Amino acid sequence: MKKIKVIIVLPAYNAEKTLEKTYLNIPDEYKKDVILVDDASTDKTIEIAKKLKIKYFIHPKNLGYGGNQKTCYQKALQLNPDIIIMIHPDYQYDPKLIPALVGMIESGNYDVVLGSRILGGGALKGGMPFYKYLANRFLTFFENLCTGIKLSEYHTGMRAYRSEVLKKINLKKNSNDFVFDNQILLQIVAQGFRIGEISCPTKYFKEASSINFRRSLIYGFGCLYWSIIYLLGRLKIYRHRLIFQE
Repeated sequence: MKKIKVIIVLPAYNAEKTLEKTYLNIPDEYKKDVILVDDASTDKTIEIAKKLKIKYFIHPKNLGYGGNQKTCYQKALQLNPDIIIMIHPDYQYDPKLIPALVGMIESGNYDVVLGSRILGGGALKGGMPFYKYLANRFLTFFENLCTGIKLSEYHTGMRAYRSEVLKKINLKKNSNDFVFDNQILLQIVAQGFRIGEISCPTKYFKEASSINFRRSLIYGFGCLYWSIIYLLGRLKIYRHRLIFQE
């Protein structure tokens, strides 16, 4: 039986305080296939990546979170993997769950698997601020309403993809900002790929990265906008080319 090739990508920006802890908690069998893309950090992220012997790429200027992921997936796909896993290097998500993500895709039942902080019911206990929890629940409810599917969370920083999924959707035209995460899920739903979820413990702490309130508002309104765009396409009123790639 052919061994499944898994590439793990870390979209990093000023992750010096959490990168090592994230990497060391990746199961040993996956450590040799890790790619870090640094989005013009101003701290010691790259020095730590060098120390840990992580393969890395540097953006000469900051492209944004979505722009970082585009490079992550481009570099990963060049290595012809079967599965690509994206995990934030801020240690909010437990890398020990990687084998479970791989297993769900390897089973043939899912094309995409999300690590949900909501599914296990421990988000608030794990330190997620109450206003973020409410925003997460509201946006997810609205997004489920528009897409007709039922996910517990659309806003996770731990995601696993069968490589064919990332080859089929046009990531390059997506936003370079945080709403990239929402757009890619809507594209995946539009293409009919199967999405599964796994419960992921929530870990909020001082060193973990988090967007500020203003950027959170922009992201939230972006999620609402693109969800409505999806609904219009679902109702055959208006099919936006970014989401419904025909």
